Amino acid sequence: MKSFDEFKNEFLHVCEFTRRLDSKTLRAYKIDLLQFQAYLQSDNLSFLEKDSIGNYLETLHQKYAPASVKRKIATLKAFYHYLERKEYADNPFRKIDVSFREPQKLPRYVPLHIIQELINIVCQEQITAKSEFHKNQALKDLAIIELLFSTGIRISELCCLPADCIDLQAGEIKIYGKGAKERLLQLDSAVVKALGKYQHVFQAQINREGYFFTSTRGGHLTDQSVRYMINKYTRKASGNTHITPHMFRHTFAKSLLEQDVDIRIIQPILGHSSIKTTERYTYVSSNKQKEVLQNKNPLSLLTVNAPE
Repeated sequence: MKSFDEFKNEFLHVCEFTRRLDSKTLRAYKIDLLQFQAYLQSDNLSFLEKDSIGNYLETLHQKYAPASVKRKIATLKAFYHYLERKEYADNPFRKIDVSFREPQKLPRYVPLHIIQELINIVCQEQITAKSEFHKNQALKDLAIIELLFSTGIRISELCCLPADCIDLQAGEIKIYGKGAKERLLQLDSAVVKALGKYQHVFQAQINREGYFFTSTRGGHLTDQSVRYMINKYTRKASGNTHITPHMFRHTFAKSLLEQDVDIRIIQPILGHSSIKTTERYTYVSSNKQKEVLQNKNPLSLLTVNAPE
């Protein structure tokens, strides 16, 4: 039988070239499997023994936050499922209880007035830019911020967006999300306009690199550069709020819920495989429910002269 290292490399190869998983998922799989491999080697344990895996899971709970443990367990389950499907070995996870209570972590969102201020600042940057280069960069920044906020796409999906996956004439964008799942999103007319201006200026780079958003160093845009850009404009905003690219996604979902959009419609827009993932935004929108019940309550339409 092959060694764990050989099985690990084969599994990662299939994930990259057959399943076409995104780079972040591949990196996480590699890190998680290397950590498990180091644990096995430290005590010369067999990766097929149920007790070895069970003991390893106990050490994970001692070292990592619940969300990290959940991800590392998911990596191991995917690995052993692959071994079972290829008939290399039985899946020991069929005999291991991995369930545990994970604390509810509410998504963080950006107040709409802060997003409005950010957009205004970027637009002002275009007007006051001291050079054509800085003007074009502000044009690019506006396209990125508006696309993030208006579609709720993941930062990794935006940065690695192939040039041929966006059709501005049809007002559509094709996204290949987690697990290579494809979804087609309609674009707001204002976003189409911003993207069109950006495309006109950066068409040569787009054609050369093959990505819609390109890096000044070549290749596709990086999530670090987007974080830096957002931080730059956030420092100029009055709110002094720490904003991450992923918070635009949370804000997008929350805004749709507060406009009474059915959660089953929001789910495929965000590319969630499970409705449970989308349901976490209902907790965030509970503040809107409180506001409605306090300020729009039908009882306020009546005149009630209750005795003192």
